[in-house]
Amino acid sequence: MTTVTTSVSIRELRSELSDVIGRASYGRERVQINKNGKPAAFLIGPEDFELLEALELIRNYADFQTKTPEQGNAD
Repeated sequence: MTTVTTSVSIRELRSELSDVIGRASYGRERVQINKNGKPAAFLIGPEDFELLEALELIRNYADFQTKTPEQGNAD
């Protein structure tokens, strides 16, 4: 699954929070949360979050590998 599968308004989210969380967590849906008709946030399940974390680690490692000795390690 690689795209947003559901879109809800904040008003809908308030009244259906448990259901929306269940769909993201167990149904593996990616939920776009809209405020005033525009995307405000996204709700993803634990598996997607783990993938996102792994991608960030890979990106950080790649950034570290491309630094020149003059740039040093900012950490």
